[in-house]
This record gives sequence, structure tokens and C-alpha cells, in this order.
Amino acid sequence: MTGRRPWGGLTPDQAALRGLEGLLQHATARGRAADCVSRSFAPKCGVPEDPVCGSGHCHIFPYWARVLGKDTLVAWQASPRGGTLYGTLEGDRVKLSGKAVIFAATTFFLPGASPMDLSQKP
Repeated sequence: MTGRRPWGGLTPDQAALRGLEGLLQHATARGRAADCVSRSFAPKCGVPEDPVCGSGHCHIFPYWARVLGKDTLVAWQASPRGGTLYGTLEGDRVKLSGKAVIFAATTFFLPGASPMDLSQKP
């Protein structure tokens, strides 16, 4: 494997992934520049490949923490867009960080509820 995207030729069978248990499937391996590399797929949710999957790394980080014997990890998600995630295990939780982009924003109006001033904390 060379470079940061070791599975450039990996073409998952989306129908086969839909047949597996769970909503999210991962391919992961030990990394070179990062502790681990991964790709995440969620075809049952209409997401053939998640570009950078934070929730997926809540599954991936505990595995690599055990394998590597460390609690703080760096991961590279090797999707076409790609991204770096940083994680620390804290008990049974994973604290994640990294750069993010706003994908969507919306406002919900519920019948019978009064509007909340979003500039104030609840």
C-alpha cells in the first residue's frame, strides 16, 4: 500500500453491505502517517460512502486503542474527500475532534411549542 489512500481500488458491493447487520460498515487498517486509516459505508441510510465519519470512529478508535495500546489516536479517513480525525478514549466514551464543515442547517417549528431565542442558552 502506498500513499494516504490504501484502498483506492476498493469498490464495495453496496448490495452486499445492505445485507449485513447494522447501519454502518467500515474498512480499516493500521496507518503510516496516522495510527489507522479507514473508509465508512452506510448504504442502508442512502450514504454509499461517508466522506469523514465521526460516529464510525467511535467504533474504530476503541479497536485500534486496544491493538496499539494507546488512548489517544489520529485517524485518516481515506474517502475521496478525506479527512483527519483525532480521538481520545475516556472510559467507555470517545472524545473526537477535527475540522468540520456545516453540511446543512434548518429550523424546526413544532405545533404548540413557543419559538426559542437561539441566542440565549436554554
